[in-house]
Amino acid sequence: MIEATTLHWIDWAIILAYLLFSIGVGMYFSARAGSSTEEYFLAGRTLPWWIVGTSMVATTFAADTPLAITEFVRGPGIWQNWFWWNMLLGGLLGVFLFSRLWRRAEVLTDNELLELRYSGKPAAFLRIFKAGYFAILYNFIVMGWVINAMAAVVSVVLDMDRWTAVWICVVIALIYAILSGFWGVVITDLVQFCIAMFGSIVLAIIAVDHIGGMEILISKINALGATSDAAHGTTLNFIPPIPETGITTIGFWESPFSKFLVFITIMWWSHHGTDGGGYIIQRMSSAKNERHALLATLWFNLAHYALRVWPWVVVAMVSIVMFPQIPNAFQDLGVKVGYPLVMNQLLGPGLKGVLIVSFLAAFMSTIDTHLNWGASYLINDIYKRFIKKDGNEKHYVIAGKIITVILMIMAAIIALKMQSISKAWEFIYAMGAGIGLVLILRWFWWRINAWSELTALGTSFMMTIILEIIAAVQTVSSGNVYVLFDKAPVLFGMTLQVHHKLMIIVPCAIIAWVTVTFLTEPEPLDQLRKFYQKVQPGGWWQPVVGNIAHTMEPVSHGFIREWIAGIMMIYGATFCIGNFVFGQTRNAMFLFMIACIGTYLIWTRTIKRLDHK
Repeated sequence: MIEATTLHWIDWAIILAYLLFSIGVGMYFSARAGSSTEEYFLAGRTLPWWIVGTSMVATTFAADTPLAITEFVRGPGIWQNWFWWNMLLGGLLGVFLFSRLWRRAEVLTDNELLELRYSGKPAAFLRIFKAGYFAILYNFIVMGWVINAMAAVVSVVLDMDRWTAVWICVVIALIYAILSGFWGVVITDLVQFCIAMFGSIVLAIIAVDHIGGMEILISKINALGATSDAAHGTTLNFIPPIPETGITTIGFWESPFSKFLVFITIMWWSHHGTDGGGYIIQRMSSAKNERHALLATLWFNLAHYALRVWPWVVVAMVSIVMFPQIPNAFQDLGVKVGYPLVMNQLLGPGLKGVLIVSFLAAFMSTIDTHLNWGASYLINDIYKRFIKKDGNEKHYVIAGKIITVILMIMAAIIALKMQSISKAWEFIYAMGAGIGLVLILRWFWWRINAWSELTALGTSFMMTIILEIIAAVQTVSSGNVYVLFDKAPVLFGMTLQVHHKLMIIVPCAIIAWVTVTFLTEPEPLDQLRKFYQKVQPGGWWQPVVGNIAHTMEPVSHGFIREWIAGIMMIYGATFCIGNFVFGQTRNAMFLFMIACIGTYLIWTRTIKRLDHK
């Protein structure tokens, strides 16, 4: 049996130093952040690209991320990472279209755009609905799985009750998030990203060395796959195998390859973050100008997809060899605990402290972001807009701090009910699966109205909840205990995986919102002209533009060329590194050349054309 061990005093000293640093940052920026809501939630729109982009990377790197990757690798295999690798195709929309458009819009939150783009009571209702939906429901689930992941790590590597230790971390994150607002978030994100990357790389190197090298690791995983019913036979594939000829239609759609196809053809443009996503949009809006917003988002996508994932994948592979079966003491935590088990087994004094701090850093960078972002929605889009319209800036900042505390407490309660992190990821994406096309087209097509967006979001939300209720009823009726997001529903004899849900939800949502769009009136021309004049996106605005003088370059010009170059750059870099790690040098060199060509095209055709102010 593997048991949690008591940390050396050196480890405790490293952890304490990091926590004191975090609180110090909060105290340092408290006065500046408290001066106005724009300072508290956007750092005064003065941030350079390298701070903004690194903050984006850090906030999407939480304690849950390496654990969810471990679930993927120990389950279906490396190819399951296409569940999020596919998002690059949409992330490049953020780079070349939406980073510049959000900066031009100059809104405090993305929900504020709704009353700039739409009009009347439908726009006001949509604003309050989306603010509550994402700040409360979405935020609670995300923060819940992040806390759940940190609890899993703590239970393995610390000799204390896992929830006691996590509550200590939560309180520290809460203190500096309340004190310093967005200023503290982005500054600590810089340090947190560096610590977290260093820790994950060091652990990967030590883990591979412990096994005897990459070749031995691969051979042992292949051997495990040949002698067990586990999925280790496909662990090393970047793309799942194509089903053999003669397979039935149902068999094909239950195959891993069908899931991969849905990921790369449907998922990337259909989800709720297609136009950037709330906390990424918050960072786009905080950049000092359009050029810095674009560069920040480009750096974020490069680091997010190419740089971070491979150390986690390697440690997950090592965990398969070291712990083919999760020890009984940690069975209730699931296979995700393989990652901290490797940490606990291989790291000595000092390094274990650094790795724990790396998890703390990842955990806190995500928690403080979601607290600040969620509070910005509830204050700017609900409280200030509909409840207390005449308050001063300091009043709204204080209200934001109170909301932050409430959000943290509620998220911790949700974490107690959650088991699988990757299943919670899938639920979140399904919940907003049908709205992506509306979020894109509202910038480029004049006919989209508030009812289009309400219908798309409402359809996705209701269908996802219904499917989860079906899963709950089936679980309870079979005599088992229902656990949030733990079981998939079964319809017509088929267990609905995430790609099956997308194939149901996305077409239904599109049919619903397109129908509603043409059955309802378009937005008033005055409202549309006001919006177009402010952001000048390009696209299909012929009835609206009239005599509007274009003072900014439409972002749609040359977009397809930029998008393809971005795919070459970032996917090329991602799989270049992956092939290099696994010893496939020839493939790595070819992909490196592809990445270099994409980088050159982006630099010469896009970045050099932007204003260098």
